[in-house]
Amino acid sequence: MTESFSPPSGDDTAVPFSPSPDDGTAASSSPSPGDDTAASFSLSPEAAEPRLGVSRRSLERLRSVPELAPRYAGHEKVLTLGDVAALPVLVKDDLNVALAHLSPKAERGATWIFQSGGSTGAPKVGHAPTGFYMEGVYEQWRPLERDDVFVNGWGAGRMWGAHFLAAAFADLSGCDVIALGSVGREEYGDWLAFFAARGVTAFGGTPSVLRLWFAHARTAGIRLPALRKVLWLGEAWHPQLDEDMAEVAPSARRWGMFGSTETWVVGTNTPRCPPDVFHTLPDQLVHVGEDELLDFTTLNPDMLNPVLRYRTGDAGRLVTCGCGRQDRAMRVLGRRDSVVQVRGLGLHVNDVVERAEREPGVTRAQVLVTEQRGRVSTVDVLLLTGPAAPPDLAERLRADLLSSTFTLSTAFQHDPGSFRVEVVDALVGNDRTGKTAAFVVREEP
Repeated sequence: MTESFSPPSGDDTAVPFSPSPDDGTAASSSPSPGDDTAASFSLSPEAAEPRLGVSRRSLERLRSVPELAPRYAGHEKVLTLGDVAALPVLVKDDLNVALAHLSPKAERGATWIFQSGGSTGAPKVGHAPTGFYMEGVYEQWRPLERDDVFVNGWGAGRMWGAHFLAAAFADLSGCDVIALGSVGREEYGDWLAFFAARGVTAFGGTPSVLRLWFAHARTAGIRLPALRKVLWLGEAWHPQLDEDMAEVAPSARRWGMFGSTETWVVGTNTPRCPPDVFHTLPDQLVHVGEDELLDFTTLNPDMLNPVLRYRTGDAGRLVTCGCGRQDRAMRVLGRRDSVVQVRGLGLHVNDVVERAEREPGVTRAQVLVTEQRGRVSTVDVLLLTGPAAPPDLAERLRADLLSSTFTLSTAFQHDPGSFRVEVVDALVGNDRTGKTAAFVVREEP
């Protein structure tokens, strides 16, 4: 979660977190020299440990699940950050088992049940109370103001939480809201004209959906002069958005949230922060573990999901953000699960996508892996292209990838026709969320 955007002021950089005595951070809030355990957490022991009662409650809930109880043997206490670091990690399948057993219920209002995933894996369930924990986000992060006209471009329904989360945040802000939902390609022009006429000042959505809106506006010559804020959540920021925004809405700046349906919002950033650096919320404890994999522990007593060292697959580091804030921020390096096993060899999907998107005329690329009876049968690189794409693009890129990518050249040595590059009208997307992942796995009988 990369850019060519230049913030209005400040240094758009981040460095490993290492507070100095005169940086305005109290000495008690920084780890002592050699304290590797404390240095691997987003909060100091003094800030986190008084709130670990929430973690102890999560532990007791997880220990009550028969399928999970054995792994927590010997972990009766969670009093220190060292105790947290010693706990086993929780992954999506584990959390799904726990939630099926626990059936969490909000103390006040409705209990909302959502799904996460579905782009590259089976959807998982998450729970949230009415309000979706947005009060804590609003205390730290306020891109929307009362006079804003905000387009909520996250898809509604189909058990995805982002649309409703954004609506709850907008409600706290008191702004005008246009609840957009799903829009067909043929409707973009009319909607964009409506946004311009209404003086829309803020637009929110996943980066893949935002790219469709801004690319269409740029191609059609539509401008949104009043747009100042672009809110995003659900995927990594993409540098193409910076280029399109500069043409369509030159006054617009990005405001990001990071989280998942299991953790809910973990951190936020502003136009002064790099797009992959997020300032974590006080009730989210982030830990950098082995291989820089991040895990998350809730300190929010109202959290319904028992989030205790929950690992999403994202890797990251703790840094000092170039925006000027001196707290420990979280740099997200990307997902470690973007390596796909193709006939016994690891294919780095992100490398293939980045290579394809460097080609002139390519606006988006996606890797589609087709499996039959658990074995990869074909790998397709799908390309969305613009007017500048040369006619031999697909054929030339295929030859380049085969010659330069060890996994592809070796895995398809005897059946090279099973690796293909194709120009398409649309990439494979998740109809439920509107997301377009970098890679998709499709199973065939």
